Amino acid sequence: MKKIAVLTGGGDCPGLNAVLRSLVLTLEGAGGPEVVGLCDAYHGLLEDPPRVMHLDGKTVDGILVEGGTILGTSNSGDPFSWNDGEDRGDFVLKRLKALGVGGLVSIGGDGSTAIAAELQQRGLPVICVPKTIDNDVHGTDVTFGFDSAVHCATEALDRLQTTGESHRRVMVLETMGRDAGWIALASGIAGGADVILLPEVPFSYDRVVAKILEERVRGLSYNLVVVAEGAAEEGKGPIYRDPKHRRLGGVGAVVARQIEQLAGIETRATILGHLQRGGSPSPGDRVLATTFGCAAAHCVLENRWDVLVGMNDSQVHYVPLDQVAGKVRMVPDDHPLMQTAQSLGICLG
Repeated sequence: MKKIAVLTGGGDCPGLNAVLRSLVLTLEGAGGPEVVGLCDAYHGLLEDPPRVMHLDGKTVDGILVEGGTILGTSNSGDPFSWNDGEDRGDFVLKRLKALGVGGLVSIGGDGSTAIAAELQQRGLPVICVPKTIDNDVHGTDVTFGFDSAVHCATEALDRLQTTGESHRRVMVLETMGRDAGWIALASGIAGGADVILLPEVPFSYDRVVAKILEERVRGLSYNLVVVAEGAAEEGKGPIYRDPKHRRLGGVGAVVARQIEQLAGIETRATILGHLQRGGSPSPGDRVLATTFGCAAAHCVLENRWDVLVGMNDSQVHYVPLDQVAGKVRMVPDDHPLMQTAQSLGICLG
């Protein structure tokens, strides 16, 4: 194989450039195939002429510490359901063949992995690298981007604590996490939250308010509540800021309003939003992303395709795509972080 393509798909996150850098440097150092980057995921490939970027050691020099992705990305470019609903999967294969590409490295989350798996079913050799701040890709214990997002959310909680304590308020922080509450859970523990609400555990306002009042009786002058955007009250669905496009958002404000009414304590809500995705990757994410990029390069060199590069029990593993595509890694009830939260007396809904 003389040439491979690489893309960054889905939402951006810290560490994408670190993967590109280590993938390119490892292949270049081993005399491996040429690497061409697809700009803005499949959008660049499907434009006429296609927008691509030749990647070599010079191109990736200095990008390790940069957030975002030099290739650009998109979370609205499924080639099997293009803007007009058309299946353009075969055209993707045709374009890649015209570029002389023999295989694809797809860096993305669960959606990107599902697309790559479909391309693999149609005959394209693919390797997937798990990326998402949500940490919800099946087949790996951790994704890069998660650590940076937890750092961001924890810093926000540290800041909210000081202002909440000064005004004796309840401070509610809404984090990302559509289907899985990993960010809320980890940052909530790290930031000393009293309440953590996850998509996996329907919550009751009675239990939430009871915990807050219990802490006030104990002498605490403030409370921290962390809410994942996909969290929902018992018997109800999640809250959408844009129901038509199924974009979550607003649960933090709703929770804050209910707490203030039921507990009689002044409450404020903060939506962390895209701050969790932006900025330079944490040292931990730089190391993990670099490890994943090197592992993907070795897969190419060893002709090991149709796998997801994962990290399990602190070891790199290669998981067949058909075992991970279309699956979401949610927080299990018996996860050590759940047990830690319960041991600390944190209300989980």
